[in-house]
Amino acid sequence: MEPFRPIRRALFSVYDKNEILKFAKSLFKKGIEIISTGKTAKFLINAGIEIIDISKYTGFPEMMEGRIKTLHLKLYGGILGRRGKDDDVMKLHNMPPIDIVVVNLYPFADTIKNPNCNIKDAFKNIDIGGNSIIRAAAKNYNDVAIVIDNKDFDLIIKEMDNNKNSLSLSTRFNLAIKAFEYTASYDDVISTYLNKLVNFYNKNTNKICNNFPQTLNLNFTKKQDLRYGENNHQQASFYLEKNSKETSIATSKQIQGKMLSYNNVVDADTAFECVKLFNNPACVIVKHSNPCGVSESDNIYNAYNNALKADPISAFGGIIAFNRKLDKLTSELIIKHKFIEVIIAPSIDNNAIQIFLKKQKIRLLICGELNNYINNNLNYKSINGGLLVQDCDLFKIKDIDLSVVTKRQPTENELKSALFSWKIVRFVKSNAVVYAKNNITIAIGSGQTSRVYSVKLANFKAKSENLETNGCVMASDAFFPFRDCIDIAANIGISCIIQPGGSIKDNDIIDAANEYNIAMIFTKIRYLRH
Repeated sequence: MEPFRPIRRALFSVYDKNEILKFAKSLFKKGIEIISTGKTAKFLINAGIEIIDISKYTGFPEMMEGRIKTLHLKLYGGILGRRGKDDDVMKLHNMPPIDIVVVNLYPFADTIKNPNCNIKDAFKNIDIGGNSIIRAAAKNYNDVAIVIDNKDFDLIIKEMDNNKNSLSLSTRFNLAIKAFEYTASYDDVISTYLNKLVNFYNKNTNKICNNFPQTLNLNFTKKQDLRYGENNHQQASFYLEKNSKETSIATSKQIQGKMLSYNNVVDADTAFECVKLFNNPACVIVKHSNPCGVSESDNIYNAYNNALKADPISAFGGIIAFNRKLDKLTSELIIKHKFIEVIIAPSIDNNAIQIFLKKQKIRLLICGELNNYINNNLNYKSINGGLLVQDCDLFKIKDIDLSVVTKRQPTENELKSALFSWKIVRFVKSNAVVYAKNNITIAIGSGQTSRVYSVKLANFKAKSENLETNGCVMASDAFFPFRDCIDIAANIGISCIIQPGGSIKDNDIIDAANEYNIAMIFTKIRYLRH
């Protein structure tokens, strides 16, 4: 039988007091003695709860503006003492057992987010006693429950109600895991902040300095297990970054369909991050991490219809993302077409949900309304025995960044199509080429080992679907090394090209564009995606 431990004495020391009063009242009604520190003690006393102030309990005053309050042998003995083994020592030194510890830490992460935060403010909010108490209680989980998450209060009270004020070993063990994860994450934020200061102080040296720490400690929370990994013989899970606020696949809620697979999540992320870049109603269809059809229109029905026409073959078994609420009319159109793996949108109309009940296997994801918050997160790529880290590519091209390098200037419509295609090419696997016209992709060439093959592939796709390339804009994620791509573009009627520039052959490329009267725009920024 699983061992239970009765709760008779509690220690409270919290910064975040949300829901703390309700929890303390529940324990007090159960006759549990409550010891509490400074501001927490005053908060509970003012609410009419009888507590023992920690200074009276230890016989030692809080001092140094609260820096020293829980660092006392009587407290640590009561927490770390092993029931049945250290009882005589605890009794000899007057260390009554403390059975549940409720602690959360100073808000270091929130403090350093303030642009006016200085190092003095940051260090003031490094918790010492709380961190030590948490680790002590978690270490002795066999006898002590450590609570760092206010969301656990109701579960704890419910279990105590059902077990004569006792908590099970499994509950105490799971609480200990959360506690160690909490302190590890807290220390990671501090070390990352300090590493940034080191880089700042080294900025006048010859060293390459960036914001990345010398030691990278990752802390993610499991959202769900996945159906399988990249292949069905691989296991996989989906983890979330703590405190992520940007609307994304990570914030999504699945309301229908089979369990997600690893590839579903990767593809849905590509599709949704791409569609978020458009201001007007837009649809992005992704297959194998590459956009295969994209359109921006006056409504999502037209956007989806146009995106599908760009490459209906690749769209089979693909992922569809919208940047507007999915309605009934568009849902009916989707159902008429071929197999779809995932649909993701900020929200889905109730009538649309009823439509998809006919296709129960389709995974429907709701992400919530788009916001302007942008996570300046890191991007990770694992290799055998290591990890590559870079900051996320958040660069957004502006008109001022563009340079027309040819004799002919792009028309207003060409410029509009160029900016449209440039939003898409950053999400296409390199080497990447996008043909577009009137806010619709005509063809996309992706993942080729030579840029000219990407140009040819896009042309092949366009011809296969009888789509007109004459008058299209061509976007390239990196520079053209030779004029062969320009020759092909001219032969199929490309009228404008947008690309980063930067090749040693730039002059040859520009001369070729002038020869064919093609307008060419340099962005001076590339979008390689491997």
